[in-house]
Amino acid sequence: MSTRLPTINDQNRPINEVLRHNSKSSLDRRKEKRKRLPEWFRTSLPTGSSQRKFNDTKANVHEHGLHTVCEEAKCPNVHDCWARGTATFMIAGEVCTRGCRFCAVGTIRKPPELNPMEPQELAEAIEKMNISHAVITVVNRDDLPDGGAEHYRKCLLEVSNRTPNVGLELLCSDLEGNLDALEVLLDNLPIKVFAHNVECVPRLDRLVRDSRASFEQSIKILSHAKRLRPDLKIKSSIMVGLGENDEEIVEAMRLLRGAGVDMVTLGQYLQPSDRHLPIDRFPEPKQFAEWDKTARDLGFKAVASGPLVRSSYRAGLLFEEAEGAEPVVTRESTGSAVSYLNPMRNL
Repeated sequence: MSTRLPTINDQNRPINEVLRHNSKSSLDRRKEKRKRLPEWFRTSLPTGSSQRKFNDTKANVHEHGLHTVCEEAKCPNVHDCWARGTATFMIAGEVCTRGCRFCAVGTIRKPPELNPMEPQELAEAIEKMNISHAVITVVNRDDLPDGGAEHYRKCLLEVSNRTPNVGLELLCSDLEGNLDALEVLLDNLPIKVFAHNVECVPRLDRLVRDSRASFEQSIKILSHAKRLRPDLKIKSSIMVGLGENDEEIVEAMRLLRGAGVDMVTLGQYLQPSDRHLPIDRFPEPKQFAEWDKTARDLGFKAVASGPLVRSSYRAGLLFEEAEGAEPVVTRESTGSAVSYLNPMRNL
């Protein structure tokens, strides 16, 4: 394509600047528009016994050549979570059948066949890491009749058989809304938390998520999981900075609570690359603290809200909070969550 010539609209700009702008690729222009991270995007490293626990976990991961979402996704909370015995693993492959505009996971229409040895490999990895709470997350497998439910179940059963003392949390796909598959998956499944993320407010579904996903379908999965297994804690997560407003966040939380969701996390969306959806805004920490209060007022049993909070943030401690223990946000403040319950944190 030829370089665009200067037009009358460029008359107040130096000709060299106009030509430089016109010669840039669309990717270069998107890079220029990327927002810089605000000053509050920083975390603290663990100390004392927490640091020793993190070092031990990291050593086990590297010694045995294990792979976790924590490291591969460069999660900002890896020090905090590993120091408290929590880690996250992704199963059913490394590519997804969906193409959500916020997600860094690769997309493919027909993924490779499922690994029949994955249940054993996952259980072995969790045993070697010597952790107390494992989050098992999945890619969407729309290519499979049951959305991958049978495979997810096999993986979790194998982990439970091998390490029965490890608390298990399933961060599940929406299974394309297949409630029969969900019933098979959850039947006597030895987990403590069933999680599925709505990701964004309803209005932004078409912009943010794949066309096969929706807030309505996610709510259906979450509410049905609650009916099937009232003994489980049900959890979901919302990203902010995608184009929503504050009122829409509150309404989304109200819909989640109405569906029986017990635990909620809220965090800042960060653009994985220049090809992904750009960041719309960076709400300040004090706004996340206000959402934390609103969530608690709505009746959520456990809340983690903060710019660097992710859906599996302090997952083990968050489950304990939902069971009546001390709120996560008031425990050793090396974490990313903010709250009016902990005024000592710098908001």
